[in-house]
Amino acid sequence: MDVKKKIEALREKINRYDYEYHVLDAPTISDVDYDQLFRELLELEEAHPAYVSSSSPTQRVGGVVLDGFEKVEHTIPMLSLSNAFNADELKDFDRRVKKLVTDVDYVVEAKVDGLAASLRYEDGVLVKAATRGNGEVGEDITHNVKTIKSVPLKLNKAVSIEVRGEIFMTKAAFLRLNEAREKAQEPRFKNPRNAAAGSIRQLDSKVAAKRALDMFVYSIAEFDDDATASHSDVIDYLADLGFKTNPYQVCQSIDDVIEQCETIESTRHAFAYDIDGAVVKVNQRELYKRIGYTAKSPKWAIAFKFKAEEVITKMTDITFQVGRTGQITPVAILEPVEVQGSTVSRATLHNDGYIKSRDIRVGDDVLIKKAGDIIPEVVSVILERRNHQSRFVMIDKCPKCQSVLKRSDSEADLYCNNPSCPAKHLETLIHFASRRAMNIEGLGNRIIELFFNEGYVKTIPDIYRLHAHRDELITKANFGEKSITKLLDNIEASKQNSLELLLFGLGIRYVGQKVSKVLAKHFGSLFAMMDGSVETFTAIDEIGDKIAESLVQYFASESNQSMIEDLKNLGVNTEFKGIVSEGGAYDGKTFVLTGKLNDYTRDEARALIEAQGGKVTGSVSNKTDVVVAGEDAGSKKAKALDLGIEIWDETRFKERLS
Repeated sequence: MDVKKKIEALREKINRYDYEYHVLDAPTISDVDYDQLFRELLELEEAHPAYVSSSSPTQRVGGVVLDGFEKVEHTIPMLSLSNAFNADELKDFDRRVKKLVTDVDYVVEAKVDGLAASLRYEDGVLVKAATRGNGEVGEDITHNVKTIKSVPLKLNKAVSIEVRGEIFMTKAAFLRLNEAREKAQEPRFKNPRNAAAGSIRQLDSKVAAKRALDMFVYSIAEFDDDATASHSDVIDYLADLGFKTNPYQVCQSIDDVIEQCETIESTRHAFAYDIDGAVVKVNQRELYKRIGYTAKSPKWAIAFKFKAEEVITKMTDITFQVGRTGQITPVAILEPVEVQGSTVSRATLHNDGYIKSRDIRVGDDVLIKKAGDIIPEVVSVILERRNHQSRFVMIDKCPKCQSVLKRSDSEADLYCNNPSCPAKHLETLIHFASRRAMNIEGLGNRIIELFFNEGYVKTIPDIYRLHAHRDELITKANFGEKSITKLLDNIEASKQNSLELLLFGLGIRYVGQKVSKVLAKHFGSLFAMMDGSVETFTAIDEIGDKIAESLVQYFASESNQSMIEDLKNLGVNTEFKGIVSEGGAYDGKTFVLTGKLNDYTRDEARALIEAQGGKVTGSVSNKTDVVVAGEDAGSKKAKALDLGIEIWDETRFKERLS
C-alpha cells in the first residue's frame, strides 16, 4: 500500500473510532490501540506534509493561535426562542400556531444549557464555525470547534450544508476541569456553561482542545421555501451525516407535549449534561413560513423553561434606575447570594405597584429567582422573619436630575421627562453601542460610563469624535495603546452599518429591531424617513398609531435633527444596505449554488444574484428555478437533472449577469 492510501485508511479508521466513542458512546477499540493508530498517522503526516489535510483527525489537537476573532455574517439569522414557563403558556403557543395552520404535530427535545453555534461544510468538509453573536453577526471559532471530537471534520456524504447546534461541557468534564484548575491554583468555573463559553473563545486552540467540549447539532440552516422534510427527518438525516444529535420525541397533541416536557424536567438531573428546559417545534418544516417570525424568534418554536431556582437572602436597600426613555425602575440591593451558578446582589422590583402588591420593605428577607433564568427578581417576602420594617414609599423626583416624575394614564411606570437628564443620556449611549444596535465591540457599559463621567462622550456623535482624544485616553483613562487602537477601529467600522442598526440604536420609543428593519427597507434612507407623517408611517404594514406618533415626535425635535445631521457629517451611514428587489433580472427566482466557481466566491455569487432580486437557497427542490453548477458539482446537480431544473455552468452564469 502506498503512503497516501495508508494515510487515508488510517484517517478513515480513526474517524470511525471517534464517531463510535464520542457520538454513539459505544467504543470498539481500546485506548492503547487507538493511541497507537493516532501516533502512526501523525508520524506519516509529519514525514509527508504534502498529504496533510484540514479534515484529518490529527488537526483536532489544536495549535492555532489567533490575534483576535474575525466577524462572520450569518447568511440566515440565528434567532433565539421565546419562552413558556408553564402548561398554560404551552397551550397558548399551540393556540397561536393553530390559528395559522391546522394539521400539525410537535417535536420535543431537551434544551442543552450551552452556547449556540453554526457550522458550514463545503463538499462534506468543515470550513467555518461561528458563534451566534447577535444573531446576524457572530465570531469565527473554527480553530476551536475543530478540536471537538464529536464534531465531524468530514461528513459521511460530500454535501454542502450549514447546520446549527449547541456547544456544551458534560458534568464529568466540568468536574475534571475544575479539579485541574484547583491544582494549578487557578479560579474555578462557576458552571459548565460558563466553562464551555470561556473555552470556545480561547485564541489558542490548544486550550480548547484540553477542555473536552461536546456538541449536539439540531437543525439545518436553510430558507423556509426549501423546507420539505419534517424536523424529525432532519435530525435523522444529520445523524446519518455523522453528527451527534439529541434524542427527540414526536408528539401528536399539545397535551402530549406538556407530558413530555414534565418528564424531561423530572429527570433533568439524570442527564450527563446540564439542561435548562425543553424545546418544542412544529414538526412540519414546510409550514414555518406560514407560521412566521417575530424580530427575535420563530413563532413555530418555543422553549419550555424549567421552574427557576428560588433562594432566600436579605434586601438591604432599594435604589432607582433611570432607563434611556426615562423609565424609573426600583432595584433591590441584596446580600450577595448564589443563584443558578452566578452571584446575585441586585434584583429588579419592576415598579412601585409591584412592590406595594407584595408589601416588600427594606430589611426584609426575600425570596429571589432569575426570571427566564436571566434577570434576578424579588418574588415574595418571608413575612415570618419581618421585624418592624417601614412601608415602602415611591420617590416622586428623578434620582439623577431631581425632575418631577410623571405617569401616563395607560402605564404603571413613572418617567423622568427631562430631556437633559444625564442618566437618560448614559443609558442612550449604552444602548447605541450595544450588540443588537451598532454592535461596537469593546465599548461596553463600564467603558461608556467611564468616558461619560470623564466628559469624553456626552452625546451619540461624541462616540465618533473619540479618536481626537486617543493619546489622552491611553494615558489618563489607563488604556493600553493596542486596546484603544482596536476600540477606535471598531467605532470607525460601525459607521458602515446598515440603516436598521442605526435606527434601532437611536432608541426611539416603541421602535424595536423588527420595526427598524421594516422602516429602513421601506424608506431606504434616514432623511427620507424624517419627513414622514403619522399617515405615511401607518400606511406601512406592522406600523401602528403608537409607533407612528413616536416617530413623528422624535424627528420633530430640533435637537434630534441636529444630532442626525451631525452623525451624517461624521461619516455614519444613513442608508439601508439590504436587498430591495425592484424588478431585477432575477426577481422572484430561486437559485442554488453548487460546486467550485473559479471567478467568484459563494458569497460574491450570492450577492450578485440578490442584487438582481433573486434568492439563493441551500438545497434543491421543486421550487428551485436555476442551479449554478461549478466544478465538481455533486448531488445537487444530479437532483436538479432528476427534477428537470435549469442548470447553468459558470460561463453561462457570467453571460447572464452581463
